[in-house]
Amino acid sequence: MAYVRTYNPRVRVGNWNEDVTLEEETLKEFILRKERGELTVQKEGVLRHNIMKPVSLSVSLDGFLNFGDTVILVNSGGGLHDPRRPCVLSIIADSSNIGSHSGTNPSPSLQGPLQVGGAHSMDPCLRNAFVITSVDGTTDGEVVRYDQNFALRTASGFAGELYLASDHRTFMKCAKKSRLQELSLVDKIDFLCWWKAIYVDPQERLENEGYPVPVNRKVLISHCKTNQCLAALGNHILWTPFGKEYELTAHTFLDSHKAEQDNNHWLFVTANPTNQNQSLLQSQKDDVMTDELRQEPEQLEDIQVNEHFKGDEKQ
Repeated sequence: MAYVRTYNPRVRVGNWNEDVTLEEETLKEFILRKERGELTVQKEGVLRHNIMKPVSLSVSLDGFLNFGDTVILVNSGGGLHDPRRPCVLSIIADSSNIGSHSGTNPSPSLQGPLQVGGAHSMDPCLRNAFVITSVDGTTDGEVVRYDQNFALRTASGFAGELYLASDHRTFMKCAKKSRLQELSLVDKIDFLCWWKAIYVDPQERLENEGYPVPVNRKVLISHCKTNQCLAALGNHILWTPFGKEYELTAHTFLDSHKAEQDNNHWLFVTANPTNQNQSLLQSQKDDVMTDELRQEPEQLEDIQVNEHFKGDEKQ
């Protein structure tokens, strides 16, 4: 006797009415979240589109750092015995960190607290641009001086105007990899968000106290409460939505001469006066590459001449 199906998927058995109702409710919720832009794939797209938008850095005509300037903070990298590459203080965020202030600003923006990392891309964007903010009532445009307190704030708009903060490490609150003092971006400014620039040479530090802070030159960025300097750790790698990056922390690394190591050396990088969409580091890198390309034909000619003389000697 041949097999005959006694039912098919269209037969309504069990709690079929409840199943149909749940499917309809799920579909309605999905459509509603899609219209609001709350789907994970939509948030990821919004994050990528907004956080990587180019930012115009401030141009320093006098060569000094001013309050209100938009800069990127670049660690100079390691020396001969440390292969650490230069990195930029950058925001680490994912789709779960996107929200909106329904009362004041309905547009999406990043919500704190957030992590920070050392990214290798030197292109100025919302992710790595920071505004030098006064904490003592100094007006924008005034020169920032050594040992003067200031705050580092992310750009307005999607970046959320968050402040770089730190505090003493505890068993429950510390850096993920190194277990040192943690850095974070918070919504409200307080004493934990206060920083100051210190002259890089300890032997001339006292003489330079109160002098203007230069841009595009190495300085130390010290946390006012804990007295620990901003540092980049090349031996601790973070896996972020933007790739592998160095872990950043607040910790002072001293050498045998009690001087801060290059982990703590940072530069306030401003825009190139001739091209404001490009930082001075990028322009210097392009100039070096151009010089190398110009030297290549001359090197080729030298090689050809040397080979010619070697051939004559053999003959």
